[in-house]
Amino acid sequence: MNIDMIRAAHGRIADHVRRTPLLSSPFLDDLAGRRVWIKPECLQHTGSFKYRGARSAVSALTDEQRARGVIAFSSGNHAQGVALAARQMGSTAVIIMPADAPRMKIDNTRVLGAEVVLYDRAAGEDRDAIGAELSEARGLTLIRPFDEPQVIAGQGTAGLEIAEQAADAGIGRADVIVCCGGGGFASGIALAFEAQAPGLRVRPCEPEHFDDMTRSLAAGHPCRNAAPSGSLCDAIVTPVPGQITLPILQRLAGPGIVVTDDEALHAMALAFSRLKLVAEPGGAVALAAALFHHDTIDGDDVIVTISGGNVDADVFQTALSRYAA
Repeated sequence: MNIDMIRAAHGRIADHVRRTPLLSSPFLDDLAGRRVWIKPECLQHTGSFKYRGARSAVSALTDEQRARGVIAFSSGNHAQGVALAARQMGSTAVIIMPADAPRMKIDNTRVLGAEVVLYDRAAGEDRDAIGAELSEARGLTLIRPFDEPQVIAGQGTAGLEIAEQAADAGIGRADVIVCCGGGGFASGIALAFEAQAPGLRVRPCEPEHFDDMTRSLAAGHPCRNAAPSGSLCDAIVTPVPGQITLPILQRLAGPGIVVTDDEALHAMALAFSRLKLVAEPGGAVALAAALFHHDTIDGDDVIVTISGGNVDADVFQTALSRYAA
C-alpha cells in the first residue's frame, strides 16, 4: 500500500463518487470544547464510504474478471457498495451476508441487483467456506471488505479530500477520528495524510466489547473479539484487524477510542438535530468520541467521520426518542 495507489484510485473513481463536505455546528463545538469538523460519508452513494473502495476494486479488475462476476462478504455497507459498483460496470455480484444483518441493508443489496446468500454467524456457519465454494464453482473474484489493497486505496480518497478541506479551513494539526471495523477506512486515510497532511493524525474508534483494533494497537499484536456479534454498531463489528491494515495503523495512527452503544445513539440524535444528517450507530461512533470522550483528544480542532447512514427505522427512532434535543 502506498500513496500512488490512492492517487490512482482517485483518478479512476473521482467522476463517480460524491465529494462529501466538511461540516460544523456551533452547538457541537460547545459540547466538545473545541471545533468539531464532520466528514459525512453517510451522504456518499449507497449511504457509506464503502462505495469508494468498492468502485476502486471493481474498476481495477480486468474485463474478463468483471465478466465472470465478483463476490463479497458484508453485513451491509460493503455489500451495497460492491453491488452498485458491479452493476454500474456491467458485472454481477454475489454477496454473502449474515442473516441477522439489518433488514434494510439486505433488502437494499438485493434491489441493487446482487444475489444475496445469507448465513447464520451466531450458529457458527463459515462464510469463508460458503464463499470459497461459490467462487470456485463460478469463477468469481473476491473483493474483501477491508484487507484488500484496491479497497483501501479507494477509501484513502476520502483522506485526500479531508487533507484539502482541512487546509482550506486553516487546520494544520488535528486528531481525525475514524469509525473503524477491520481498518480499511482508517488505514487508507492515514496513508493519504502521511503524504498530504502530516499534521493530521488518525484515531480509530470502535464500539465497546468490539474494540479489536484499539486493543491490538495497544498490545502490539492482533487481538480478537470474544463474540462475532452483539453490538448495535453492526457496520464496524469485525473479528480481528486486517493483516494489511493493522501494520499501517501501528505505524501511522494514534491510540484507539472506544464508545458505548448508548453514546453512539446519542451522537446519532445530535447529528440529526444539529446537522440534519442520518447516521447509523457504527457510523456515529467517531462523533460520539469527539463529544463524550473529549478528554482523550488534543488540540483546538478535531475532525470526525460519519461513515454510514444505513439504519433501520426502529433503531433510528430509539436514538431520537431516547436523546430528544
